[in-house]
Amino acid sequence: MSNLPACPQCTLENTYPDGDNYVCPDCGFEWPQTATTEEGDAASGPVKDANGNPLTDGDTVILIKDLKVKGSSIVLKKGTKIKGIRLPEGAGDHEVDCKTDQGAFMLKAEFMKKA
Repeated sequence: MSNLPACPQCTLENTYPDGDNYVCPDCGFEWPQTATTEEGDAASGPVKDANGNPLTDGDTVILIKDLKVKGSSIVLKKGTKIKGIRLPEGAGDHEVDCKTDQGAFMLKAEFMKKA
């Protein structure tokens, strides 16, 4: 038995790898091999703060460093408490969505600690 996935279109198991894709010779459908590894990337683990504590939606955090906001003169000061953070899916390298008195921002978890 091979470990190759069945075709997602016709569900037949007569598939083979071709470069970065899998190919089904029965229906001609091609799909990327990386689709199976992206599932593992999405579950790469929880978002963690600067101390390694896992963060969840609704947590309260404190900034551990002054953060300059690109394109403006706003500075988020060290020690600012941010309540009710959100952890959106697929946010890139800025894992935390939050609202402060200065506005709404996407921040990196490495610049905050759980309160």
